[in-house]
Order: sequence, then C-alpha cells, then structure tokens
Amino acid sequence: MKQLLLALLLLPALAQAQVLRLEWDAPTVAFGGREFPGVGQYERVIGRATIALDPRDPRNAVIADLAEAPRTAENLVQAVADVFILRPADAARGNGAMLLEVPNRGRKLMLQLFADTRAAVAEAAEVPEAAGNGFLYQQGYSLVWVGWQGDIASRPGQMALQVPRLPGVTGPVTHEVVFDNATSPATTTLPFPVAEPASLRVTVRARWDLPRETPADLRFTLQGERLEIQRPAGFDAGAIYEVTYTGRDPGVMGMGFAAVRDVASWLRHDTSARNPLAGRIQRAHAFGISQSGRYLRDYLHLGFNQDLAGRPVFDGVMPHVPGARRLFGNSRFAQPDRAPRSPQDIAWPADSFPFSYAETRDPINGARDSLLRRCRASATCPKVMQTDTEYEYWSSRASLVVTDPAGNALALPPDVRAYAIAGTPHFSAFGAETRTTPVCALPVNPLHAGAPMRALLTALDVWTRDGTAPPASRTPSRADGTLVPAAGAVPAIPGLRYAGQHALAARVDASQQPPRELGRYTVLVPRADADGIGIAGIRMPVLEAPRATYTGWNPRAEGHGAGVLCPLLGGVLPFAETRAAREAAGDPRPSLAERYPTPAAYVAQVKAAADNLVAERLLLPADAAAMVTAAEAGRLVR
Repeated sequence: MKQLLLALLLLPALAQAQVLRLEWDAPTVAFGGREFPGVGQYERVIGRATIALDPRDPRNAVIADLAEAPRTAENLVQAVADVFILRPADAARGNGAMLLEVPNRGRKLMLQLFADTRAAVAEAAEVPEAAGNGFLYQQGYSLVWVGWQGDIASRPGQMALQVPRLPGVTGPVTHEVVFDNATSPATTTLPFPVAEPASLRVTVRARWDLPRETPADLRFTLQGERLEIQRPAGFDAGAIYEVTYTGRDPGVMGMGFAAVRDVASWLRHDTSARNPLAGRIQRAHAFGISQSGRYLRDYLHLGFNQDLAGRPVFDGVMPHVPGARRLFGNSRFAQPDRAPRSPQDIAWPADSFPFSYAETRDPINGARDSLLRRCRASATCPKVMQTDTEYEYWSSRASLVVTDPAGNALALPPDVRAYAIAGTPHFSAFGAETRTTPVCALPVNPLHAGAPMRALLTALDVWTRDGTAPPASRTPSRADGTLVPAAGAVPAIPGLRYAGQHALAARVDASQQPPRELGRYTVLVPRADADGIGIAGIRMPVLEAPRATYTGWNPRAEGHGAGVLCPLLGGVLPFAETRAAREAAGDPRPSLAERYPTPAAYVAQVKAAADNLVAERLLLPADAAAMVTAAEAGRLVR
C-alpha cells in the first residue's frame, strides 16, 4: 500500500530544499529476513520524489536551460526521481551514516563492489544472496539510491529521473558508435529525435585520428529514432561511425544534479515521520562508479554540494574509476549516458578542463580552475577520496588528477586523497574468471577491486566521523618516476603486445562540426616493472605474489580496430611453469618454479603482502585472511 506524503505545498520565492512530493511503498523486509551481526535485519523502502526547482535561486542557475523549461503555477520546474533505500530495521543499531550511490545507468553497482554481490541478484535486494558478504550491512549503513539520469526510462532494475523537455527547441547533435561486429546493416538508436531529416550525415573512419569518410557504399535509413547503416567495404568491426544531425526536444538533463542534492539533503535533515531516515543520519557519503563517478566530479565542480539552505550535502564523496573525466550532463542536448572510449574522439565534452581537485592553469587559454572552486567559495567542500583502477590511466587520462595539464607533479589539497589500484581493469564482477573475447588481443583480466575498496570506504567514514586521516594518497607519481610517457612505460615481453596505446586529451572548439582541435594536454601512464605490472599504487597480494602479468590495458585484436585499446578491459599473460619453458618462449619473466620453490613459499609471500596492506589500512583483516586461505587452496588471490 502506498502512502502519499506532501511537503512544502506553499513555496517561498527563493525556496529551501525542495522535495515537493514523496510517494513511498510500505517498508518490506530485505534479503529474505537475513540477520547481520550487531545490526539485525534490513528493510527496503521504494518510492519516488518530486523535486521543484526555482530558476531564480542562484544555486540552481548553473543548470542549463532550467529557465527555459515548462513551469508550474508556482513558477517552479519539476522532475520526478526514483528512490530506493535499504535501512537497518532497528534504527538504533545503524551506524549513523548514509551511503548514497549515484546509480550507473540506473543500476546499483556498489553492491557488487563492496558486498561481492552477484549482479543477477543485487538489484531488488530480496533474497539472502543479494547481501553478498554482508559487509555494508554489518557496518550498519543506511543505503540510498536516487535516480538522476534523464535520458533513460524508469523501469524495474533501472532508476531514472523524469525531466521536462523543451518542445520545439532544435540544435546540433553528434552520435558515435563502434559496433564491434561485422553485421550489416547495423542499427543504432539516436539520442534525440531528428528535426530535419535532410541534416542527417553519417561518416566512417578506422580510428579517431583518421579523416572522416563517406564512401559510396555507406548508406543509411532513418526509422523514427533508429538509424540503419549499410556498412561500407574496407572497414573492420572496430570502425567509428559518426552521425550528425539537427535534433529536437532536448531534456533539462542538469536537473539530475539537483535531484541528488535535494533528496539527499531532505533525507539527512527532515525530522518528520514522513522521512524514512529521520533521526538516523549524522553523516552522509556519496559514491559513484564510472559514469556516476564522473557525475560526482561534475557535481562538485558545479557547486551542488551546497544545499538550498547553504549546508553541505555530503561529508564524504568517493568517485570510483572516473579518471580525469567528467560528464556530458549539463548542456543543451546533453548525453549523460554516452562515454566515448579509445578509439573514439579525444574531444568529447566530458573530457574538458579542469581535471584536478587542485587549482591548475589551462595552458591553452590561460584559465585557472579546480573541481573544488565553487565549494571552496561556499565552505561546503566534502572530504574527497577518488579511487581509480589502473585502466583509467590508460583510457581515462587519470594522470591529470595528479599532474597539471602540462604533466608536472601536482600536490592534492589536504582534504583530498587519490588511490590507484594497480593491475586492475575498469570494473570486474566478483568471481569473474579469465576469458577471451574476439575484440581484445589478450585474455581478459578478472581482478575484482572489492577488497581495497572496502578498506578505503572504512577509512573515509572514519575520516568524516572523527577526523582520523586516511592513508596517504597512493598513485603513480612524476616525483618518483612511476608516472611516465607511454613510450617505454612497459618492457618488451613476448605476447604482451603493448605499443604505446593510450587515450589522449585535447581542448576543442565544439561550435563547429567536426570540432576544431585547439591544443592538447599531457597524458602520462604508470610505469611497469620487469613483469609488466604497474609499480605504483595499491598493489594487492595478487601482484606482490604474482602468478601472471595483470594489466589495466588490453590492445584491440586484428579486425577490431587494432592499434588502440579495448574498452574497459585489462589483460592477463600467465607466467611459464618452468625456467625451461620460459626460456624456450623467450620470456624474460621468471617462471612460477623459479619464484616459488614450494607451495608454502607462495603462501608466505601472499601473507606478507596482505599483512603489510593491513598495517597500512589499505586492506581489512578479514579480506587479508581470505586471501591467505585462497593461496593455501591454490585459488586465485583476489
């Protein structure tokens, strides 16, 4: 049975935190009634929140096209956000912290990362298995998800924000697609309706740095918002198809930043019985993975951590695997669901200056800026802990978080930490196995980042709770020579196939199509050791006691755009079993027999590495013990 909860029906001219209307399902028992030590059962609360924004409030003025959007009789602009809450059934047994995940394309990914939950059961939180290892629930967090993305539909398993559209408004739209198959004709869905069919253009190129072409046998047919492309001869599965046209009816996508701001602030501060978290929250953290990690960097840059009462919304913000990127989410015809990757364009709007939390100067136009400039001015900056896998250095320009745009070493502010998890891909599910894919030259890296992330979340919560500083930043660095130009970063190892591939960064003039490049920024990558494994960052026992080379990058295979990198994936190259086998293969990496004369020697090396990380607060004791047990059993140490 649903309860309709109305709040603040009469709004002042410059409104305070505006959650206008709430609609909740009655709370239900989560995880099939599973009990968590010290906390007990969890409850699930699902609903929708209607936010109302006053375009005249200066805190909303940064939202593109808000002033042009349809308004209510009260002169406000409304949007409706999906909300999902998991809370301790006994409020007194919670830990006082709200952990809000910004959904990734509507999905709840942090349960897979922190709780080692399988994707198939994570979304609904209904069965006991959906709690995974129970980590988040044993800590007593109140977990929240708020739909923010206005270019996807609201449906089971996909949280969204219903935003107003600007009917009749037209403008230029660019859409890129790499099909990664040989199907022809191939179909793609355009992000906006086509206003002028005659404006539609399609080009193809083998790589982003080659000229766009329109061969005679490249043909296309528009069917509503679906474009069918007859693919031309001479281009492989990794070719880039770029579609440009005049679109219509854009949505006010920037309202997605206000949705998280206003719902989170209301859940934290409202003390009425209408609030399912009333009286439970003493501190609040925001977390996001990949697309939603990039969202959080923009959330800070745009000043949204100040709520409409002037208070900080979140005490801690934890963007995971965003690299130096932000979001194409606050402009006319924004596409927050899009994220071009190598081999696509280096000049996507998500990849613009500033890149770091420290103030830097753009050498191309002389501007000075930082991601924290606005929250510094309003004294609402949270503690920030950015975590990246090694992949982000190769494909998401993560070096620019810790260097200036010219590649010089950069000190982060004292309220910011940055960590790189060496040897890991963008995101690997718990329990993943090494596999092959026709797109990539190397087998796919299965390493899961859950263990170090649990330790870092714990450190962030303590940092905001009592001021205990977390471990020092742990990333590749210019200062110690572990952050270097791509040429020569990885030693020559037979089978590894690295030839300097990495994503570049540029500033462009996007007022014309195609955009005109104005200049480039320096992008550096992690230096690898003699085994081809990254030297710096958080090195888990799987790297300190390796049985294979694990990389954050993986070259594309022939026929799939060779010469650039596979999207989101890292690689694996196992060590030879014996010295004779490696010498026969010309492999300079010591064999397993040379590294570990006995099984006990391998276990001892894993244990030593795990103990060191526990001492540094980069690994929790329970995870360290599980890694030693895995080593003793001959399983992959994750």
